[in-house]
Amino acid sequence: MLTCRHVSKQFGTLPVIDEVSFDLAPGEVVGLTGQSGAGKSVLVRLLAGLEKPDTGVISTRGHLINSTQTAFRAGLAVIHQQPVLVDHLDVASAIFLGHEVGRSWLGWLSLPNQRQHTHMARQILAQLGMELPSLRTHVGNLSSEQRQMVAIAQVLIRKPQVVIIDEPTALLRYEYQQKLLELIREWQAQGVAVLFSSQNLDHLFAVSNRILVLRRGRFVFEAATEKTSREEVVRAQIGARDQQHLTPIIWALENYHRASQQAEALRQSQSSLEHDLASQNQLNRQLIGQLDQQVSNLDRANAALQEAQRRLLSEREGERKVLARELHDQVIQDLVSLNYDIDNLRSQIDDPEQASLGLDDLRDNIRQLVSTVRAICGNLRPPTIDSLGVNAAIQSFVRDWSSRSGIEVQLDLDDELERLPEMLEISAFRMIQEGLSNVRKHAQASKVGISLRATARRTLLLTIADNGRGLQAEINLAALANAGHYGLLGMSERVALVGGRFRVHNRAGGGLILEIEIPYQPL
Repeated sequence: MLTCRHVSKQFGTLPVIDEVSFDLAPGEVVGLTGQSGAGKSVLVRLLAGLEKPDTGVISTRGHLINSTQTAFRAGLAVIHQQPVLVDHLDVASAIFLGHEVGRSWLGWLSLPNQRQHTHMARQILAQLGMELPSLRTHVGNLSSEQRQMVAIAQVLIRKPQVVIIDEPTALLRYEYQQKLLELIREWQAQGVAVLFSSQNLDHLFAVSNRILVLRRGRFVFEAATEKTSREEVVRAQIGARDQQHLTPIIWALENYHRASQQAEALRQSQSSLEHDLASQNQLNRQLIGQLDQQVSNLDRANAALQEAQRRLLSEREGERKVLARELHDQVIQDLVSLNYDIDNLRSQIDDPEQASLGLDDLRDNIRQLVSTVRAICGNLRPPTIDSLGVNAAIQSFVRDWSSRSGIEVQLDLDDELERLPEMLEISAFRMIQEGLSNVRKHAQASKVGISLRATARRTLLLTIADNGRGLQAEINLAALANAGHYGLLGMSERVALVGGRFRVHNRAGGGLILEIEIPYQPL
Protein backbone atom coordinates (compact mmCIF):
# COMPACT_ATOMS: atom_id res chain seq x y z
CA MET A 1 0.00 0.00 0.00
CA LEU A 2 2.92 2.34 0.68
CA THR A 3 6.56 2.01 -0.33
CA CYS A 4 9.48 4.15 0.78
CA ARG A 5 12.87 3.49 -0.84
CA HIS A 6 16.23 5.07 0.14
CA VAL A 7 14.63 8.38 1.14
CA SER A 8 16.94 11.09 2.48
CA LYS A 9 16.39 14.72 3.48
CA GLN A 10 18.68 17.32 4.96
CA PHE A 11 18.24 20.94 6.01
CA GLY A 12 21.37 22.90 5.25
CA THR A 13 24.28 20.65 6.19
CA LEU A 14 22.31 18.70 8.82
CA PRO A 15 20.91 15.32 7.67
CA VAL A 16 17.42 14.77 9.10
CA ILE A 17 16.33 11.62 7.23
CA ASP A 18 19.08 9.28 6.05
CA GLU A 19 18.48 6.35 3.64
CA VAL A 20 15.09 5.32 5.06
CA SER A 21 13.27 2.36 3.45
CA PHE A 22 10.14 0.46 4.53
CA ASP A 23 6.80 -0.92 3.27
CA LEU A 24 3.21 -0.85 4.50
CA ALA A 25 0.93 -3.79 3.69
CA PRO A 26 -2.91 -3.75 3.59
CA GLY A 27 -4.37 -4.10 7.09
CA GLU A 28 -0.96 -3.63 8.72
CA VAL A 29 -0.31 -1.20 11.58
CA VAL A 30 3.33 -0.18 11.83
CA GLY A 31 4.42 1.69 14.97
CA LEU A 32 7.06 4.39 14.47
CA THR A 33 8.87 5.72 17.54
CA GLY A 34 12.01 7.57 18.54
CA GLN A 35 13.12 10.37 20.77
CA SER A 36 12.18 13.99 20.07
CA GLY A 37 14.28 15.26 17.18
CA ALA A 38 14.79 11.79 15.69
CA GLY A 39 13.09 12.87 12.44
CA LYS A 40 9.63 11.29 12.80
CA SER A 41 7.63 14.41 11.91
CA VAL A 42 9.91 15.18 8.95
CA LEU A 43 9.37 11.64 7.66
CA VAL A 44 5.60 12.10 8.00
CA ARG A 45 5.75 15.35 6.03
CA LEU A 46 7.72 13.58 3.27
CA LEU A 47 5.15 10.77 3.09
CA ALA A 48 2.31 13.31 3.00
CA GLY A 49 3.89 15.22 0.12
CA LEU A 50 4.44 18.37 2.19
CA GLU A 51 8.20 18.04 1.70
CA LYS A 52 10.16 16.58 -1.22
CA PRO A 53 13.00 14.15 -0.48
CA ASP A 54 16.51 15.00 -1.65
CA THR A 55 16.92 11.38 -2.77
CA GLY A 56 14.71 8.32 -2.86
CA VAL A 57 11.17 7.43 -3.94
CA ILE A 58 7.81 7.31 -2.13
CA SER A 59 4.85 5.61 -3.85
CA THR A 60 1.46 4.02 -3.19
CA ARG A 61 0.53 1.02 -5.35
CA GLY A 62 2.93 2.19 -8.04
CA HIS A 63 1.83 5.86 -8.03
CA LEU A 64 4.60 8.32 -7.16
CA ILE A 65 3.96 10.71 -4.26
CA ASN A 66 5.67 14.05 -4.78
CA SER A 67 3.00 16.55 -3.63
CA THR A 68 -0.04 16.82 -1.38
CA GLN A 69 -2.26 16.49 -4.48
CA THR A 70 -0.77 13.14 -5.52
CA ALA A 71 -0.99 11.87 -1.95
CA PHE A 72 -4.62 12.99 -1.73
CA ARG A 73 -5.57 11.31 -5.03
CA ALA A 74 -3.79 8.11 -3.96
CA GLY A 75 -6.06 7.79 -0.91
CA LEU A 76 -3.47 8.79 1.69
CA ALA A 77 -4.65 10.72 4.78
CA VAL A 78 -2.56 12.28 7.54
CA ILE A 79 -3.37 13.13 11.18
CA HIS A 80 -0.71 15.66 12.14
CA GLN A 81 0.71 16.36 15.59
CA GLN A 82 -0.68 19.89 15.31
CA PRO A 83 -4.02 19.89 13.43
CA VAL A 84 -3.96 21.57 10.00
CA LEU A 85 -7.40 23.23 9.71
CA VAL A 86 -8.96 26.29 8.10
CA ASP A 87 -9.78 28.46 11.12
CA HIS A 88 -12.50 30.61 9.52
CA LEU A 89 -14.65 27.58 8.56
CA ASP A 90 -17.30 26.18 10.87
CA VAL A 91 -16.86 22.65 12.26
CA ALA A 92 -19.13 20.87 9.76
CA SER A 93 -17.59 22.64 6.75
CA ALA A 94 -14.05 21.91 8.01
CA ILE A 95 -14.80 18.21 8.36
CA PHE A 96 -16.13 17.94 4.78
CA LEU A 97 -13.53 20.23 3.21
CA GLY A 98 -12.52 18.62 -0.11
CA HIS A 99 -15.26 15.96 0.21
CA GLU A 100 -18.38 18.13 0.15
CA VAL A 101 -21.80 16.56 -0.27
CA GLY A 102 -23.53 18.65 -2.96
CA ARG A 103 -26.99 19.22 -4.31
CA SER A 104 -27.77 20.29 -7.86
CA TRP A 105 -29.20 23.69 -8.71
CA LEU A 106 -30.53 24.46 -12.17
CA GLY A 107 -29.33 21.01 -13.23
CA TRP A 108 -25.65 21.91 -13.55
CA LEU A 109 -24.50 24.00 -10.57
CA SER A 110 -23.67 22.00 -7.40
CA LEU A 111 -23.65 23.68 -3.99
CA PRO A 112 -22.64 22.18 -0.64
CA ASN A 113 -25.57 20.72 1.27
CA GLN A 114 -25.05 22.38 4.65
CA ARG A 115 -27.93 20.57 6.35
CA GLN A 116 -26.59 17.17 5.36
CA HIS A 117 -23.06 18.23 6.33
CA THR A 118 -24.27 19.16 9.82
CA HIS A 119 -26.24 15.93 10.24
CA MET A 120 -23.38 13.67 9.12
CA ALA A 121 -20.73 15.64 11.07
CA ARG A 122 -22.76 15.28 14.27
CA GLN A 123 -22.96 11.51 13.71
CA ILE A 124 -19.21 11.18 13.16
CA LEU A 125 -18.32 13.29 16.21
CA ALA A 126 -20.73 11.19 18.30
CA GLN A 127 -18.92 8.08 17.05
CA LEU A 128 -15.71 9.65 18.41
CA GLY A 129 -17.41 10.47 21.72
CA MET A 130 -17.22 14.25 21.18
CA GLU A 131 -20.04 16.76 21.67
CA LEU A 132 -20.07 20.44 20.71
CA PRO A 133 -22.78 22.98 21.56
CA SER A 134 -22.96 24.04 17.90
CA LEU A 135 -21.34 22.76 14.71
CA ARG A 136 -21.53 26.32 13.39
CA THR A 137 -18.70 27.29 15.73
CA HIS A 138 -15.59 28.43 13.84
CA VAL A 139 -12.68 26.00 14.07
CA GLY A 140 -10.42 28.84 15.21
CA ASN A 141 -12.45 29.12 18.44
CA LEU A 142 -11.99 25.47 19.45
CA SER A 143 -9.49 24.12 21.98
CA SER A 144 -6.42 22.20 20.80
CA GLU A 145 -8.06 18.90 21.79
CA GLN A 146 -11.29 19.71 19.94
CA ARG A 147 -9.31 20.73 16.83
CA GLN A 148 -7.46 17.40 16.91
CA MET A 149 -10.75 15.49 17.07
CA VAL A 150 -12.07 17.49 14.10
CA ALA A 151 -8.91 16.53 12.18
CA ILE A 152 -9.57 12.85 12.99
CA ALA A 153 -13.19 13.26 11.83
CA GLN A 154 -11.86 14.62 8.49
CA VAL A 155 -9.97 11.36 7.95
CA LEU A 156 -13.08 9.29 8.71
CA ILE A 157 -15.01 11.18 6.01
CA ARG A 158 -12.37 10.47 3.35
CA LYS A 159 -12.31 6.66 3.79
CA PRO A 160 -8.56 6.47 2.99
CA GLN A 161 -6.48 3.46 1.93
CA VAL A 162 -3.40 4.61 3.87
CA VAL A 163 -3.47 6.57 7.16
CA ILE A 164 -0.39 8.24 8.64
CA ILE A 165 -0.66 9.36 12.26
CA ASP A 166 1.93 11.72 13.77
CA GLU A 167 1.84 11.82 17.60
CA PRO A 168 -1.76 13.13 17.96
CA THR A 169 -2.34 11.83 21.49
CA ALA A 170 -0.28 14.59 23.13
CA LEU A 171 -3.32 16.87 22.72
CA LEU A 172 -5.92 14.28 23.76
CA ARG A 173 -7.20 13.16 27.15
CA TYR A 174 -7.23 9.45 28.00
CA GLU A 175 -10.74 8.66 26.72
CA TYR A 176 -10.04 10.22 23.31
CA GLN A 177 -6.71 8.40 23.14
CA GLN A 178 -8.60 5.13 23.59
CA LYS A 179 -11.09 6.15 20.87
CA LEU A 180 -8.19 6.68 18.47
CA LEU A 181 -6.74 3.26 19.34
CA GLU A 182 -10.15 1.68 18.66
CA LEU A 183 -10.30 3.53 15.35
CA ILE A 184 -6.86 2.18 14.37
CA ARG A 185 -8.07 -1.37 15.09
CA GLU A 186 -11.13 -0.77 12.88
CA TRP A 187 -8.93 0.48 10.05
CA GLN A 188 -6.75 -2.59 10.47
CA ALA A 189 -9.80 -4.88 10.17
CA GLN A 190 -10.92 -3.00 7.02
CA GLY A 191 -7.56 -3.54 5.30
CA VAL A 192 -6.35 0.05 5.67
CA ALA A 193 -2.57 0.43 6.07
CA VAL A 194 -1.60 2.58 9.10
CA LEU A 195 1.71 4.18 10.09
CA PHE A 196 1.34 5.22 13.76
CA SER A 197 4.10 7.54 15.03
CA SER A 198 4.11 7.94 18.81
CA GLN A 199 6.39 8.14 21.85
CA ASN A 200 3.75 6.34 23.94
CA LEU A 201 5.00 2.74 23.80
CA ASP A 202 1.88 1.42 25.54
CA HIS A 203 -0.19 2.65 22.60
CA LEU A 204 2.18 1.15 20.04
CA PHE A 205 2.25 -2.23 21.77
CA ALA A 206 -1.56 -2.18 22.00
CA VAL A 207 -2.30 -1.83 18.26
CA SER A 208 0.79 -2.35 16.07
CA ASN A 209 1.94 -5.43 14.16
CA ARG A 210 5.57 -4.33 14.10
CA ILE A 211 7.64 -1.45 15.48
CA LEU A 212 10.28 0.71 13.80
CA VAL A 213 12.68 2.90 15.81
CA LEU A 214 14.10 6.05 14.21
CA ARG A 215 17.23 7.59 15.74
CA ARG A 216 19.08 10.54 14.20
CA GLY A 217 17.25 10.07 10.92
CA ARG A 218 17.99 6.36 10.46
CA PHE A 219 16.08 3.18 11.25
CA VAL A 220 18.06 1.44 14.00
CA PHE A 221 15.53 -1.22 15.03
CA GLU A 222 12.66 -3.23 13.53
CA ALA A 223 10.77 -6.13 15.11
CA ALA A 224 7.36 -7.78 15.25
CA THR A 225 5.50 -6.33 18.25
CA GLU A 226 4.80 -9.70 19.84
CA LYS A 227 8.49 -10.67 19.65
CA THR A 228 9.99 -7.56 21.28
CA SER A 229 9.68 -5.68 24.57
CA ARG A 230 9.54 -2.10 25.79
CA GLU A 231 13.07 -2.43 27.14
CA GLU A 232 14.44 -3.34 23.69
CA VAL A 233 12.59 -0.47 22.04
CA VAL A 234 13.80 2.09 24.62
CA ARG A 235 17.34 0.75 24.36
CA ALA A 236 17.20 1.36 20.59
CA GLN A 237 15.71 4.84 21.08
CA ILE A 238 18.47 6.10 23.34
CA GLY A 239 21.32 3.97 21.97
CA ALA A 240 21.97 2.25 25.31
CA ARG A 241 24.31 -0.74 25.26
CA ASP A 242 23.07 -2.54 28.36
CA GLN A 243 20.25 -2.66 30.88
CA GLN A 244 21.95 -0.31 33.34
CA HIS A 245 21.30 2.62 31.00
CA LEU A 246 17.54 2.05 31.11
CA THR A 247 15.91 4.02 33.93
CA PRO A 248 12.33 3.32 35.10
CA ILE A 249 11.57 7.04 34.98
CA ILE A 250 11.01 6.78 31.21
CA TRP A 251 7.81 4.85 31.91
CA ALA A 252 6.47 6.86 34.82
CA LEU A 253 6.65 10.65 34.66
CA GLU A 254 5.05 12.84 32.05
CA ASN A 255 7.90 15.36 32.25
CA TYR A 256 10.23 12.67 30.87
CA HIS A 257 9.30 13.93 27.40
CA ARG A 258 10.34 17.44 28.39
CA ALA A 259 13.68 16.16 29.68
CA SER A 260 14.04 14.03 26.56
CA GLN A 261 13.52 17.06 24.32
CA GLN A 262 16.18 18.96 26.24
CA ALA A 263 18.59 16.04 25.98
CA GLU A 264 17.93 15.72 22.25
CA ALA A 265 18.51 19.46 21.79
CA LEU A 266 21.82 19.04 23.60
CA ARG A 267 22.79 16.16 21.30
CA GLN A 268 21.82 18.18 18.21
CA SER A 269 23.90 21.10 19.44
CA GLN A 270 26.80 18.76 20.07
CA SER A 271 26.43 17.26 16.58
CA SER A 272 26.41 20.70 14.99
CA LEU A 273 29.51 21.67 16.95
CA GLU A 274 31.28 18.51 15.80
CA HIS A 275 30.54 19.38 12.16
CA ASP A 276 31.45 23.05 12.47
CA LEU A 277 34.60 22.58 14.54
CA ALA A 278 36.39 20.23 12.15
CA SER A 279 39.01 22.94 11.55
CA GLN A 280 39.05 24.34 15.09
CA ASN A 281 41.73 23.84 17.73
CA GLN A 282 42.14 20.86 20.04
CA LEU A 283 40.78 22.70 23.09
CA ASN A 284 37.25 22.89 21.64
CA ARG A 285 37.34 19.17 20.85
CA GLN A 286 38.34 18.44 24.44
CA LEU A 287 35.38 20.49 25.71
CA ILE A 288 32.98 18.40 23.58
CA GLY A 289 34.52 15.21 24.95
CA GLN A 290 34.16 16.45 28.53
CA LEU A 291 30.51 17.38 27.94
CA ASP A 292 29.79 13.90 26.56
CA GLN A 293 31.53 12.31 29.56
CA GLN A 294 29.46 14.39 31.98
CA VAL A 295 26.21 13.33 30.29
CA SER A 296 27.29 9.65 30.52
CA ASN A 297 28.18 10.04 34.20
CA LEU A 298 24.77 11.58 34.93
CA ASP A 299 23.05 8.68 33.14
CA ARG A 300 24.96 6.13 35.21
CA ALA A 301 24.26 8.00 38.47
CA ASN A 302 20.55 8.21 37.63
CA ALA A 303 20.42 4.46 36.88
CA ALA A 304 22.19 3.67 40.17
CA LEU A 305 19.76 5.83 42.18
CA GLN A 306 16.75 4.21 40.53
CA GLU A 307 18.11 0.72 41.28
CA ALA A 308 18.77 1.67 44.90
CA GLN A 309 15.23 3.00 45.26
CA ARG A 310 13.82 -0.21 43.80
CA ARG A 311 15.78 -2.33 46.27
CA LEU A 312 14.72 -0.09 49.18
CA LEU A 313 11.00 -0.40 48.41
CA SER A 314 11.26 -4.17 47.81
CA GLU A 315 13.15 -4.78 51.06
CA ARG A 316 10.78 -2.56 53.03
CA GLU A 317 7.80 -4.50 51.67
CA GLY A 318 9.48 -7.79 52.63
CA GLU A 319 10.07 -6.57 56.18
CA ARG A 320 6.43 -5.51 56.47
CA LYS A 321 5.33 -8.95 55.30
CA VAL A 322 7.44 -10.78 57.89
CA LEU A 323 6.36 -8.45 60.72
CA ALA A 324 2.68 -8.74 59.81
CA ARG A 325 2.88 -12.54 59.81
CA GLU A 326 4.66 -12.61 63.18
CA LEU A 327 2.06 -10.33 64.75
CA HIS A 328 -0.82 -12.28 63.28
CA ASP A 329 0.51 -15.79 63.88
CA GLN A 330 1.95 -15.28 67.36
CA VAL A 331 0.65 -12.20 69.20
CA ILE A 332 -2.98 -12.42 68.12
CA GLN A 333 -3.14 -16.18 68.68
CA ASP A 334 -1.64 -15.80 72.17
CA LEU A 335 -4.16 -13.08 73.04
CA VAL A 336 -7.09 -15.15 71.78
CA SER A 337 -5.86 -18.12 73.82
CA LEU A 338 -5.53 -15.90 76.89
CA ASN A 339 -9.12 -14.73 76.42
CA TYR A 340 -10.32 -18.34 76.45
CA ASP A 341 -8.32 -19.00 79.65
CA ILE A 342 -10.01 -16.05 81.34
CA ASP A 343 -13.44 -17.43 80.40
CA ASN A 344 -12.52 -20.80 81.90
CA LEU A 345 -11.17 -19.13 85.05
CA ARG A 346 -14.32 -17.11 85.49
CA SER A 347 -16.50 -20.23 85.41
CA GLN A 348 -14.46 -21.69 88.29
CA ILE A 349 -14.86 -18.74 90.69
CA ASP A 350 -17.59 -19.12 93.32
CA ASP A 351 -19.41 -15.97 92.35
CA PRO A 352 -17.11 -13.26 93.70
CA GLU A 353 -18.73 -10.18 92.22
CA GLN A 354 -15.69 -7.95 92.38
CA ALA A 355 -13.45 -10.55 90.67
CA SER A 356 -16.06 -11.02 87.95
CA LEU A 357 -16.09 -7.31 87.17
CA GLY A 358 -12.31 -7.25 86.99
CA LEU A 359 -12.28 -10.21 84.64
CA ASP A 360 -14.84 -8.50 82.41
CA ASP A 361 -12.64 -5.42 82.15
CA LEU A 362 -9.61 -7.56 81.43
CA ARG A 363 -11.39 -9.45 78.66
CA ASP A 364 -12.63 -6.20 77.07
CA ASN A 365 -9.10 -4.83 77.09
CA ILE A 366 -7.77 -7.96 75.43
CA ARG A 367 -10.47 -7.79 72.73
CA GLN A 368 -9.59 -4.17 72.06
CA LEU A 369 -5.90 -5.13 71.87
CA VAL A 370 -6.70 -7.91 69.38
CA SER A 371 -8.56 -5.40 67.17
CA THR A 372 -5.68 -2.96 67.39
CA VAL A 373 -3.09 -5.56 66.44
CA ARG A 374 -5.27 -6.75 63.53
CA ALA A 375 -5.47 -3.17 62.25
CA ILE A 376 -1.68 -2.87 62.51
CA CYS A 377 -1.29 -6.09 60.51
CA GLY A 378 -3.68 -4.78 57.88
CA ASN A 379 -1.73 -1.56 57.51
CA LEU A 380 1.62 -3.34 57.36
CA ARG A 381 0.57 -6.07 54.97
CA PRO A 382 -3.14 -6.86 54.34
CA PRO A 383 -3.44 -10.67 54.63
CA THR A 384 -6.41 -10.53 52.23
CA ILE A 385 -4.03 -9.89 49.31
CA ASP A 386 -2.23 -13.21 49.78
CA SER A 387 -5.42 -15.26 50.11
CA LEU A 388 -8.06 -13.50 47.97
CA GLY A 389 -6.20 -11.03 45.76
CA VAL A 390 -5.95 -7.28 45.34
CA ASN A 391 -9.67 -6.63 44.62
CA ALA A 392 -10.78 -8.10 47.98
CA ALA A 393 -8.01 -6.25 49.83
CA ILE A 394 -9.02 -2.93 48.23
CA GLN A 395 -12.70 -3.43 49.12
CA SER A 396 -11.89 -4.21 52.76
CA PHE A 397 -9.50 -1.27 53.13
CA VAL A 398 -11.84 1.22 51.41
CA ARG A 399 -14.79 0.27 53.62
CA ASP A 400 -12.72 0.86 56.76
CA TRP A 401 -11.16 4.09 55.42
CA SER A 402 -14.55 5.52 54.40
CA SER A 403 -15.99 4.71 57.83
CA ARG A 404 -13.08 6.41 59.62
CA SER A 405 -12.83 9.47 57.35
CA GLY A 406 -16.52 10.07 56.60
CA ILE A 407 -15.71 10.45 52.89
CA GLU A 408 -17.88 8.49 50.45
CA VAL A 409 -15.96 6.14 48.13
CA GLN A 410 -17.31 4.66 44.89
CA LEU A 411 -15.43 1.56 43.71
CA ASP A 412 -15.24 0.29 40.13
CA LEU A 413 -13.15 -2.90 40.14
CA ASP A 414 -12.68 -5.18 37.14
CA ASP A 415 -14.37 -8.49 38.06
CA GLU A 416 -12.53 -10.21 35.18
CA LEU A 417 -9.11 -9.20 36.46
CA GLU A 418 -6.97 -12.27 37.15
CA ARG A 419 -4.34 -12.65 39.87
CA LEU A 420 -1.30 -10.45 39.22
CA PRO A 421 2.34 -10.83 40.26
CA GLU A 422 2.79 -10.07 43.97
CA MET A 423 4.78 -6.87 43.33
CA LEU A 424 2.02 -5.43 41.12
CA GLU A 425 -0.79 -6.30 43.56
CA ILE A 426 1.06 -4.76 46.49
CA SER A 427 1.97 -1.69 44.42
CA ALA A 428 -1.65 -1.13 43.29
CA PHE A 429 -2.86 -1.47 46.89
CA ARG A 430 -0.20 0.94 48.22
CA MET A 431 -1.01 3.47 45.48
CA ILE A 432 -4.66 3.47 46.58
CA GLN A 433 -3.58 3.79 50.25
CA GLU A 434 -1.34 6.76 49.45
CA GLY A 435 -3.93 8.33 47.12
CA LEU A 436 -6.70 8.19 49.74
CA SER A 437 -4.33 9.47 52.41
CA ASN A 438 -3.55 12.44 50.16
CA VAL A 439 -7.30 13.08 49.67
CA ARG A 440 -7.94 13.03 53.44
CA LYS A 441 -5.03 15.38 54.21
CA HIS A 442 -5.27 17.91 51.39
CA ALA A 443 -8.31 17.61 49.12
CA GLN A 444 -11.19 18.73 51.41
CA ALA A 445 -13.37 16.32 49.39
CA SER A 446 -16.66 14.61 50.20
CA LYS A 447 -16.53 11.92 47.48
CA VAL A 448 -13.81 9.79 45.89
CA GLY A 449 -14.06 7.48 42.88
CA ILE A 450 -11.60 4.59 42.46
CA SER A 451 -11.42 2.52 39.28
CA LEU A 452 -9.08 -0.43 38.62
CA ARG A 453 -9.56 -2.06 35.23
CA ALA A 454 -7.66 -3.91 32.55
CA THR A 455 -7.85 -1.81 29.36
CA ALA A 456 -5.73 -2.27 26.27
CA ARG A 457 -3.51 -5.32 25.83
CA ARG A 458 -1.19 -5.78 28.83
CA THR A 459 -2.25 -2.47 30.44
CA LEU A 460 -3.83 -1.89 33.86
CA LEU A 461 -5.53 1.48 34.50
CA LEU A 462 -5.94 2.82 38.06
CA THR A 463 -7.91 6.08 38.42
CA ILE A 464 -8.48 8.00 41.68
CA ALA A 465 -10.74 11.06 41.30
CA ASP A 466 -12.05 13.33 44.07
CA ASN A 467 -14.38 16.34 44.17
CA GLY A 468 -12.10 18.46 46.33
CA ARG A 469 -10.20 21.64 45.68
CA GLY A 470 -7.59 20.20 43.26
CA LEU A 471 -4.12 21.63 42.74
CA GLN A 472 -2.72 24.71 41.06
CA ALA A 473 -3.24 24.94 37.30
CA GLU A 474 0.38 24.02 36.45
CA ILE A 475 1.04 20.68 38.16
CA ASN A 476 4.70 19.78 38.64
CA LEU A 477 5.62 16.65 40.62
CA ALA A 478 9.01 18.12 41.47
CA ALA A 479 7.34 20.99 43.37
CA LEU A 480 4.75 18.92 45.26
CA ALA A 481 7.08 18.31 48.23
CA ASN A 482 6.99 22.02 49.05
CA ALA A 483 3.20 21.76 49.42
CA GLY A 484 3.41 18.60 51.57
CA HIS A 485 2.09 16.20 48.90
CA TYR A 486 4.58 13.46 49.68
CA GLY A 487 1.97 10.79 48.90
CA LEU A 488 1.92 11.78 45.22
CA LEU A 489 5.71 11.62 45.09
CA GLY A 490 5.67 8.16 46.66
CA MET A 491 3.07 7.03 44.13
CA SER A 492 5.20 8.31 41.25
CA GLU A 493 8.16 6.31 42.57
CA ARG A 494 6.10 3.12 42.79
CA VAL A 495 4.75 3.67 39.29
CA ALA A 496 8.27 4.10 37.95
CA LEU A 497 9.46 0.86 39.54
CA VAL A 498 6.69 -1.23 37.92
CA GLY A 499 7.24 0.35 34.50
CA GLY A 500 4.09 2.48 34.45
CA ARG A 501 2.97 6.00 33.53
CA PHE A 502 1.63 8.56 36.04
CA ARG A 503 -0.59 11.56 35.24
CA VAL A 504 -2.01 14.18 37.63
CA HIS A 505 -4.51 16.75 36.41
CA ASN A 506 -7.41 18.82 37.72
CA ARG A 507 -10.92 17.72 36.77
CA ALA A 508 -13.57 19.99 35.32
CA GLY A 509 -15.78 21.39 38.07
CA GLY A 510 -13.20 20.91 40.82
CA GLY A 511 -11.14 18.09 42.21
CA LEU A 512 -8.10 16.06 41.20
CA ILE A 513 -7.67 13.01 38.97
CA LEU A 514 -4.77 10.56 39.28
CA GLU A 515 -4.34 8.27 36.26
CA ILE A 516 -1.86 5.39 36.45
CA GLU A 517 -1.20 3.01 33.56
CA ILE A 518 0.76 -0.14 34.41
CA PRO A 519 1.89 -2.84 31.97
CA TYR A 520 1.17 -6.29 33.40
CA GLN A 521 1.03 -10.01 32.71
CA PRO A 522 -1.54 -12.17 34.59
CA LEU A 523 -0.19 -15.19 36.46
